[in-house]
Amino acid sequence: MRRRLVAVAVLVLAVAGFMVLKASRPVAPPVEARERVWRVAAEVVTPLSARPTLTLYGRIEAPDQVRAAAPVSARVLELRVRDGERVDAGAVLARLDPRDLQPRVDQARADLERERVRQQGDLAAVVQERALLELAEAKVARFERLREARFSAEAAYDQAREELARVRLTLTQREQAIAEHPARLAQLRAKLAEAERDAQRGELSAPFAARIGRVEVAAGDQVQAGQTLLTLYSSDALYLRARVPVVHAEELRAALAAGERLQASADFGASPLQATLERISGEADARGVDVLLRVEAPAQVPVGAFVNAVLERPAADGVYALPPTAVHGGDRIYAVRDGRLVSVRVHRVGERRDGGSVSVLVRAAGLSAGETVMSTHLPNAIDGLAVEVVGGAVGAQ
Repeated sequence: MRRRLVAVAVLVLAVAGFMVLKASRPVAPPVEARERVWRVAAEVVTPLSARPTLTLYGRIEAPDQVRAAAPVSARVLELRVRDGERVDAGAVLARLDPRDLQPRVDQARADLERERVRQQGDLAAVVQERALLELAEAKVARFERLREARFSAEAAYDQAREELARVRLTLTQREQAIAEHPARLAQLRAKLAEAERDAQRGELSAPFAARIGRVEVAAGDQVQAGQTLLTLYSSDALYLRARVPVVHAEELRAALAAGERLQASADFGASPLQATLERISGEADARGVDVLLRVEAPAQVPVGAFVNAVLERPAADGVYALPPTAVHGGDRIYAVRDGRLVSVRVHRVGERRDGGSVSVLVRAAGLSAGETVMSTHLPNAIDGLAVEVVGGAVGAQ
C-alpha cells in the first residue's frame, strides 16, 4: 500500500513540474509574412520622333563597268596600266600591234579602188556591146530575108539568132553590173570604214576617268576578236546593292517619291562609308527586294567588296526608344507604378542602331510621357509584381 502511495505522489509531482515549466516558457514572436521585392533597372521615357534603321548586307557594284576587248585578232604590243590604278579620261591603256591591223585597211582600200576601175570598164564596154547588139540584130534580119527568099540555109539563120541572144545576154549582165555599182561601192566603203575603225581601236583609251578593275592579258599575248583585255569602271559612280524585306519596300519607295533623302552608314576598314538610297528594284523574290545606294566616297572602296550598312527608314513620330531588354514577348513592356509592374501592350515600329547601341522603337497607347519603364528583362514578370528601381545592376533580394 505504501509503495502505491509513493508512486502516485511521484507521478503527481512530475505532472505538476511539467505544468509549471510549460507555463513559464518564453513566448515566441509571431512570424511576419513578407512579400519578395525584385530589384530592377528602369528608365523614364518620353515620346519622340526617330528614324528606324535597317541592317543591310550588300556588295559594291559599278553600273558603268567597261570590258575593253580586242576589235580583231592581233598581238598585244603594249600595256600601260595595272590592276587597281586610276586613269584619266582619254589615257592610253593598251596598244595592239598595227602590223596586224593595217593590212585590213589596205585590203579594203584596194577593193574599193578595184570597184571604181571595174565601173569605168563596164561603162566603156556597154557602149561596144550595144553596137554589137545592133550588128547582131541586123545580121539576123538579113539572114531572115535570105531564108524567106530561099537563098540561105536554115543553119546559118539559126547561128545568127544564137549570136544575137548571146550578145543580148552579155549586154544585160553588163547593165546589171553597172546598176549594182552604187551598192557594191557602199558595201566596200563600209568595209573600209570598219577596218579603219578597228585600226583606230588598236589603241585602247579610257572613255572616262576610271579605275582599272582587272588586267587579263600581258604584252606579247595573241588575242582573238572580242577577247577581253581589261576591265575598268567609273570610280565616281559606285553603288551598294543590297536586299531589304518586301514589307519595307513600299515605305522606302514612297519616301523616294516624296523626295526624302535616306542615308546609310557603314564602316569599311578604318574609314566610315556613307551612301544614299537612289533606286529600288521593280522585282522581288522570297529573299526581298534589291535596293541601290549611291556611295558618296567611292574612292575608298573597291568594286566587289561586301559591306554591312545601316539604312535609315522614314521618320516615325510618337515613338518610345527602349532597350531591347525592356520588351517582353515581342509586344509587351512593364511600367513601374507605385512600386509594382503594370503591363502595357506596344506596337513595334523597328530598331534604331546608333554606333554600337541598339534601341527598340515602339508605340504604346497605354503609356504616358514621363512614366518609368522597367528595362530589366525578367522572365517571371507579371502584373502586380513588387519591384524596387535600382540604377545599374539587376538583381533580386
